[in-house]
Amino acid sequence: MIRLKEMTHCPVTATLELIGGKWKTIILYCLTTGTKRFGEIAVRIPDISRKVLTEQLKELEADGLILREQYKEIPPRVEYSLTDLGKSLSSVIRELEIWGMENVLAKKQMVGAEII
Repeated sequence: MIRLKEMTHCPVTATLELIGGKWKTIILYCLTTGTKRFGEIAVRIPDISRKVLTEQLKELEADGLILREQYKEIPPRVEYSLTDLGKSLSSVIRELEIWGMENVLAKKQMVGAEII
């Protein structure tokens, strides 16, 4: 179920309430390639603390963007994947990836090349 903090009629504001912040979009991006365990996500996002990762995953799950599946095994295994709602953001996240490669990383590399 989608949780919104404030009533808004702006679709961009409403969307950013769900996926905004420093980590949520990066977590969703990580999950666009498939189901991951907690440790796999943590390795792919090394700057996030385990506590914050846990909190962000819980919020994404509460908003219906990801699915947390716990297996009754020893040792316990938990996997995270995108729900259909989360998958519906894949094209948006892909566009962010392309934009970042073309407009941020490419320019960063050109600046680095000019220094050499």
